[in-house]
Amino acid sequence: MPRHWYALAALVVLLDQLSKLWIAAHFEFGEVLPVLTVFDLVLAHNTGAAFSFLHDAGGFQRWLFSGIAIAASGWIIWLLRSHAAERGFALALALILGGALGNLIDRVAYGYVIDFLSFHWADHYFPAFNLADSAITLGAMLLIGDSFRGKSHGSSTR
Repeated sequence: MPRHWYALAALVVLLDQLSKLWIAAHFEFGEVLPVLTVFDLVLAHNTGAAFSFLHDAGGFQRWLFSGIAIAASGWIIWLLRSHAAERGFALALALILGGALGNLIDRVAYGYVIDFLSFHWADHYFPAFNLADSAITLGAMLLIGDSFRGKSHGSSTR
């Protein structure tokens, strides 16, 4: 049973949503709090996808990315049921699932995703992101690492 993987995904959603609620309650939109010389906290609204892709597309992207998140989550749940015993693969999927659902909640509730982690070097800024994005990125990195181990996680069972 993949219950523990679902619990991990739920923990990611919970931590993501709590961090976004905290930042939204304590910051004005666009407010920046320098924390380190290379890191700021900032309240940003991302109506697009990763790196603000399609952020200015006129509104359809809210539903497009919501639909993609729902479809991907369904597929990930199916994969978790099929591969729950494969620890590295399932861990990666659980992180991606939690991140996708965390950002989906924002998209449906607000029409944008709340971002607040901002890294930079001098005047060069990486796009702001959040804990859900971090979980998705870590999960994707783990999937890449898992792929180098040569296991196939396709739909066929042997």
